[in-house]
Amino acid sequence: MNILKLRPVLKLGVALALAATLAACQKPAQIGNVDGARIAAADGNTEWVSYGKGYSEQRFSPLDKVNTTNVAQLGLAWYAQFDTDRGQEATPLVVDGVLYTTTAWSKVYAFDAATGKPRWSFDPKVNGAKGFDACCDVVNRGVAIWKGRVYVGALDGRLIALDADTGKVVWQVQTTDTSKPFTITGAPRVVKDKVLIGNSGAEYGVRGYVSAYDAASGKLVWRFYTIPNPTGAADGAASDKVLKDKGQATWPEGAWKLVGGGGTVWDAIVYDPALDMIYFGVDNGTPWNQKERSGGKGDNLFVSSIVAVKADTGEYVWHYQVNPGESWDYSAVQPMILADLTVAGAPHKVLMQAPKNGFFYVLDRTNGKLLSAKNFVPVTWATGIDMTTGRPIENPAARYGKDVDLQMPAPLGAHNWHPMSFSPKTGLVYIPAQQMPFAFQNEENFKYKPGAWNLGVNLLANAAPMTAAQTAAMAAQVKGWLIAWDPVNQKQVWSAPHPYFWNAGVLSTGGGLVFQGAAEGQVYAYDATNGKQLWQYPTQNGVIAAPMTYELNGEQYVALMVGSGGGGQVSAPSLMPTRPRLPGRLMVFKLGATAKAPPFVLPAQPTIDLSKVTVNGDPKHGYVVFNNNCQVCHGANATGSWLPDLKRSPLIITTADFNSVVMEGVKAHNGMVSFSRFLKPQDVEDIRAFLVGQGKGDPLPGATTVSAK
Repeated sequence: MNILKLRPVLKLGVALALAATLAACQKPAQIGNVDGARIAAADGNTEWVSYGKGYSEQRFSPLDKVNTTNVAQLGLAWYAQFDTDRGQEATPLVVDGVLYTTTAWSKVYAFDAATGKPRWSFDPKVNGAKGFDACCDVVNRGVAIWKGRVYVGALDGRLIALDADTGKVVWQVQTTDTSKPFTITGAPRVVKDKVLIGNSGAEYGVRGYVSAYDAASGKLVWRFYTIPNPTGAADGAASDKVLKDKGQATWPEGAWKLVGGGGTVWDAIVYDPALDMIYFGVDNGTPWNQKERSGGKGDNLFVSSIVAVKADTGEYVWHYQVNPGESWDYSAVQPMILADLTVAGAPHKVLMQAPKNGFFYVLDRTNGKLLSAKNFVPVTWATGIDMTTGRPIENPAARYGKDVDLQMPAPLGAHNWHPMSFSPKTGLVYIPAQQMPFAFQNEENFKYKPGAWNLGVNLLANAAPMTAAQTAAMAAQVKGWLIAWDPVNQKQVWSAPHPYFWNAGVLSTGGGLVFQGAAEGQVYAYDATNGKQLWQYPTQNGVIAAPMTYELNGEQYVALMVGSGGGGQVSAPSLMPTRPRLPGRLMVFKLGATAKAPPFVLPAQPTIDLSKVTVNGDPKHGYVVFNNNCQVCHGANATGSWLPDLKRSPLIITTADFNSVVMEGVKAHNGMVSFSRFLKPQDVEDIRAFLVGQGKGDPLPGATTVSAK
């Protein structure tokens, strides 16, 4: 060996190694380096690193540089405009100076959180036809961040891991059966290197579950099904034992065996690191109507329940069923908050929820015991909650049959997905609440329609003609508020009304403030103690998402996604603002800022002349077929204006144009798939006859009038 020749090589190797070491020391910290300790600490610091800020999901920030004395000085610091004009429901996250958010159609964006400069964007390229499977708009509520990766659930059921610095795909996995109408709209959570995700689709006929995937590889770790297997077989899942021991006996024979039973987990998933337990909420059953679902018998576990499982394995720990034998779409998948409270003189680790049914629940989260429950809005379906059994005291009339039962809350709920907030400073929970009646009635001769809504409820009962007085009486019952609720004494402390029932998520802060947007196109700041409005800013477009706040370089920012949509806008458009669909925006505020977002360019609204249009259909039958098949997206009696207003669509002028959409599916890329599997050609012409008549101002075809008593 030639030692002299080897020596320079060794020196070069040492030099290269030293250079690599120095480079490693000088390399900036990994972008998005979030772990469990960082999420747990986020509740008490300036960061917002998980969907509800930290693990407790209190959506309270101790930041107080913006406070009751100076909030009037808030101005726009920067904004971003997006290419989607559907509902914007995401809560942005801010990690290491980068703001991450999502828009409709599951698109992901990263910005410099101080300046708004774009860093990267990612489009999962969801097929537009998938919009048909989304009951309540093509929305997305946000991302999760863990150890340098950003995780997003796509509308088509994929769970995708992205590099937090570049936005490049690291891995993706299909979490659902693509042959079935599953969707994902919720934000993932990450717990102990496991990404948690549920899905949607209960109305369409699916079987719900929540899954945990390895954050590094995308491999499935465990899965918990919320409904027994209709075949009676085991799934090889974490839920097998409890469904056998507790679930199967609560599901008698019925349509659930055809439609899967529902029970999806599309939003609330919360983790308690001290107890090492995961809590998730479960959606309604399928069909809604328990008489059709299981012969009107059985509690139907775990429909409309809060379930606690072990984080490592998904093993069942406890459950609390909000509505046994649920029959009204009163799901329990609404946001949940963890806190430590003194209830009835004793300290408790509590879980709080204000689900759709109108009662505010306080549970001991160690064992699922009900501590208290009171209604926070007017309800007619029950008189209270039995504190001995934990079961609701139902109004017998609420179990509807052939007669119409006008009931509150409606299926859109007393509180829907919109995040609420708990302030440890005031001890109050701030709830985006709403009131709306709904006419429940059995659907005669219910038959399962694969891929369509399966409710077992006669939707025509909510489309029946009413007199002007009845219409006014019904409208007077539709309300929206921001409610400040005392969870210990179970009472309202103050409320702030909104002109529309479908309002937005909430943020509370150490500055004594509560922030909330609204459908009327404003964002407000209220005094957290008394509800006095201290600031407002015109967003131009409606708001349904929740604000968040963060601090950078000594300045406090408040960020908000802007964009109308969601279930209220789609399902009850006649009760919402009539503005056209507008692009979504992200608006970020700070004290003294003076940036301006330009006015939206309003799209031209179509005008058509129907005076010479003729049809060969029966408008009375078209009225029935429309309201049974189309009203969910286009409004009862074609009153919709957010998704296309069909009575003013040029497509109804000719049979060929209308058929090209309804039967041939030429607009499938926009979510309007072919209805040829549900309708016959004459049904479509009858719908067209109904729409043309409504466009001409004809009265509604004859039907039984629903009393507004």
